[in-house]
Amino acid sequence: MLTVEEYMALRRMIDNAPSEGLTANEMRDEFAKEKMNVPTRKVSTYNRKYKAAFKKIAPKYKLKSGKWKKNGFKSAVRAAHKEAKK
Repeated sequence: MLTVEEYMALRRMIDNAPSEGLTANEMRDEFAKEKMNVPTRKVSTYNRKYKAAFKKIAPKYKLKSGKWKKNGFKSAVRAAHKEAKK
């Protein structure tokens, strides 16, 4: 799924492409250059704490096979939010 900025960058590349056209690899390289100029969001302090708490808590709500227990993901999310608030 493309973000709005990525879509607009792709549209600009298509509009500015020479009449004989670019190869697929050249288009991909141009798109990558455009994408690198898009600013990234700053991860909040709470989000970092939540991420760490979720990684620590998640195994308690999983089976040996690695699959989530029944209502395990929901419970893990709630527990991680509770832990992150501390």
